[in-house]
Amino acid sequence: MSNTKFILGLFDDPDDMMQGIDNLQKNSIPIYDVYTPMPIHGIEAKMGVKDSRLGYAAFCFGCLGGTVIFSMIYYMLVHDWPMNVGGKPSFAIPNFVPFTFEWTILFTAFGMTITFFAATHLFPGRAPRVMDLRATDDRFVIAVSAKGNVPHEDITNLLKQAGAVEVKHNERKYVSYE
Repeated sequence: MSNTKFILGLFDDPDDMMQGIDNLQKNSIPIYDVYTPMPIHGIEAKMGVKDSRLGYAAFCFGCLGGTVIFSMIYYMLVHDWPMNVGGKPSFAIPNFVPFTFEWTILFTAFGMTITFFAATHLFPGRAPRVMDLRATDDRFVIAVSAKGNVPHEDITNLLKQAGAVEVKHNERKYVSYE
């Protein structure tokens, strides 16, 4: 049995890589992931990537921030230490708006940062997971899991037909920056 975990097709041109994705999908070969040095328009739809749910998390963090500061201000200015300033009421909602707005933004920003790091496993100090180091520089990489039922030679031929400059068989899962 082979130790190969991934078959990598390295491309010079994004159009050739898109052709490689089409070739693999026509032959029902599942693609593990695609690595590119720049964003490519339309690749999410072609790969079947779903829309992000980070917007829902942002809304929840904003609601949490607004609720926390509104509750704090209400407790502090109405129950704990009510002050009579010129006969104005202690519970004047227009006075609460700036603080509520700012804390809503603050909780959303910090919450989204933490959520993004948790979702992408990009915590500080963690080694990045890179299939091929040239994918961050000038190569477009298609990674295909080698554990399928399709022979490796067929996958290699499909990638080369699409214009792959190089086809590699990775034995390790990821390359480190050491």
